Amino acid sequence: MARPRTNSLPFTPPQIMKTIAAIAFLVLGSCLSAEERNLFNGKDLTGWDGNPELWSVKDGVIVGTTKGDAPLPYNQFLVWRGGTVKNFELRVSVRQTGNNSGIQYRSAELDSVGKWSIGGYQCDIHPTAVNNAMVYDERGRGIVAKNGQQVIVDPAGTKWLIKEVTPVDVNVSDWNEYKIIAQGNHLIHQVNGKTTADFIDHQVSERELEGLLAFQVHRGPAMKVEIKDVFLKELPDGELLSLEQNPIPKDAKKIEGAASAPKNPAPRKPKANALANAMPTQQPEKKQEAPKPKPKQGAVGPAINENKATPVDRIKVPKDFQVELLYSVPGQDEG
Repeated sequence: MARPRTNSLPFTPPQIMKTIAAIAFLVLGSCLSAEERNLFNGKDLTGWDGNPELWSVKDGVIVGTTKGDAPLPYNQFLVWRGGTVKNFELRVSVRQTGNNSGIQYRSAELDSVGKWSIGGYQCDIHPTAVNNAMVYDERGRGIVAKNGQQVIVDPAGTKWLIKEVTPVDVNVSDWNEYKIIAQGNHLIHQVNGKTTADFIDHQVSERELEGLLAFQVHRGPAMKVEIKDVFLKELPDGELLSLEQNPIPKDAKKIEGAASAPKNPAPRKPKANALANAMPTQQPEKKQEAPKPKPKQGAVGPAINENKATPVDRIKVPKDFQVELLYSVPGQDEG
């Protein structure tokens, strides 16, 4: 006697089709989220915000210019208004002449400085090889990791040189592809596929994990920057690297001296933990003590932890040029 046939599948055919469609949608969605998207339409500045006197689109290229006879009071930026960037890969083709430029990321607007002012991480675009594609903290810590350097900043803000190689040298007046890889507190800069700077940031009070994307025109001498092919790929969230995971090697060299600071510094929005640490606590009143005499102007050295001007013999200059030390800021008197 033949047994009746039964459907051994856990779903009926319509349910199977719905399940397949749902799986396909999820797979397709995850693929699309990992794909690059071009943030510049090649026609106009839709989605971007900047000073119309400085930024335009010509022949399918974003162009930023400044004039020597009309110097800017501060650096200005063309800001992408499509959202913020967190963990990502960014590829941008750039050529630049004159002063210098940069790609800002995970940055914040500084209304106290002026409209279109930005502070935060920057991939510098600079005619000097050692500065090109370095990690710079605009309106913050200044130079963090130069071209050719692998650097770790510890929680106290001390910079440690882990490795140093010959800088990647390109002609910035030609088209070059700059790439930024930002994953948690690990940042990598590249030019034409070659790594220029590798940086791990453990300084919680100063680092940025999310913020704005922007391009820079620099105050000072006249300049021109041209930008095209702005491709952004978002990366999934990941854990922050810790000192336990990436300890500072015993042979790492401490990078001495304070980072260069902007002429018109402006505080950025304080991080939550930094604000908490800065909150005053009530202390019992202490008896007023007589003020200690200040050191004479120019007193630098051990008293202020060697915070002094870069020695002249450590500065590289072109042939037939000379450098003269005019003044070294006394840290205890003038900060």
